[in-house]
Amino acid sequence: MNENEARKLILEAFAAVNASDHDALMACLSEDVVHEGTGMPREIGKEKLRWRLAELMRHFRAEATDIAVMTAPGGLRAAAEFTMSGSYLAAQEAREKNVQLSAGVFLEIDDDGLISRLTFCYDPERLRASVQDDDKARK
Repeated sequence: MNENEARKLILEAFAAVNASDHDALMACLSEDVVHEGTGMPREIGKEKLRWRLAELMRHFRAEATDIAVMTAPGGLRAAAEFTMSGSYLAAQEAREKNVQLSAGVFLEIDDDGLISRLTFCYDPERLRASVQDDDKARK
């Protein structure tokens, strides 16, 4: 896989996430994909990721924008920086809260041309502040 193919794969995965198309996202991932990140336990496998995404979508609707993909020579490692914008439905409240958060993800791509690792990075304090700030604006 070269750098351009890696970039195309990663952008396809982001497009699938933005469209809430879990099947299209899963087609970009290896069966034993490792997924982890800030405040998340390390898990292995597509089905665990599918479950995690379904659980997340119960509470959060978002779109990744301003996506910047960087690839290492050979295309086997990459990173993407993006802005996650959307609405968070608080667990104990029946109203949406607007959220905007800068985030990043480190990726590895296997010999079959599929994403084999996703390591997400974001600032959980900034996420909490974004939700709280929106609460204050509503009062």
